[in-house]
Amino acid sequence: MSKEGKKRFRSALYIIEGGRIRLKNRICPRCGSIMGYYRDAGGERWYCGKCHYTDFISRR
Repeated sequence: MSKEGKKRFRSALYIIEGGRIRLKNRICPRCGSIMGYYRDAGGERWYCGKCHYTDFISRR
C-alpha cells in the first residue's frame, strides 16, 4: 500500500502582497529550481532536490 499525503497546490508556493506576486521559498543558486526548507534535529537548512545543493543556516 502506498502512503497518501496531502496534495499541495502551486498557489501555496506564492504570496500576494499589494498587487505583487512573491515566491515563499528560495531559488537554488546552482540550477535555478525552487529549494525546500527543512528543520530537524540536524539543524535548519535549505535543500534543492534537483541538484542536491544544501545551505545550512547557523543560528548565533
